[in-house]
Amino acid sequence: MFRWYGFLGILIIVVMEINFFFKIQPFASWYFPIIWFGYILVLDAINKKISNRSLISNNATKFWGIVIISALFWWVFEFTNLSVHNWGYMGVMEDLRLRNLFGLLSFATVLPAFFETYELIRNIHLFDRLKLKKKHKITKKFLHIMVIIGIICLILPILFPRFAFPLIWLSFYFILDPINYIHKQPSIIKHLKDKKLSIPLSLLLAGIILGFFWEFWNFYALPKWTYNVPFVGFFKIFEMPLLGYLGYFPFALELYVMYFFVEGLFKRKEKLLTK
Repeated sequence: MFRWYGFLGILIIVVMEINFFFKIQPFASWYFPIIWFGYILVLDAINKKISNRSLISNNATKFWGIVIISALFWWVFEFTNLSVHNWGYMGVMEDLRLRNLFGLLSFATVLPAFFETYELIRNIHLFDRLKLKKKHKITKKFLHIMVIIGIICLILPILFPRFAFPLIWLSFYFILDPINYIHKQPSIIKHLKDKKLSIPLSLLLAGIILGFFWEFWNFYALPKWTYNVPFVGFFKIFEMPLLGYLGYFPFALELYVMYFFVEGLFKRKEKLLTK
């Protein structure tokens, strides 16, 4: 059975799409977080229908944890943008409290929308048969090199923002994925050992799907973001330059490793408390 909140999500999306033209307030100004929560409800209901499991239906505590973590995560990227200045906002609310609330609610949709999309791709088993031809060994040296690359990718955009700005979207992945691997959390590099490509490819596909919808729904929003990308700011699809969509691939990996890094911190804290 298709869950009732899935129908609610469809209704939310349809109403907000129609409101593109009528711009009835306050829905027009709050359109972005509203439509994304509608998206999350629809995909969760679809996941429940396909696999009989979903975040909202079977693990509501984890779902709300993802929402809270998501609201905090994006501020990390806002901080990095202070050096690279690749995006800015227009049409934002004058009232600072409302503006912060809008940002908080909008940022809170990023991770749940990502994981719902990722789970849907996994549920349709799109990449299950794809594997690496060869098993790879993961050494301490390899892990150390990854972390060093990640630190370099974090520092260079601060020192040379005009030229090194894309490296921001690689930095957290290279730093955190080896840490997740060491602490036996879900990681991307562990699939070099088990040869399975389903999770990495599902993450990349989820990233580009969400990238399209983020840019599509942002384009028609009243409070919206715009880009200032050196050298590659041409051939725009909505507000995003065409080559900018490539950034959604590493961004998907970053979201994945950042979430499980935080989850790992809580698990280690629980172990300490139970000792």
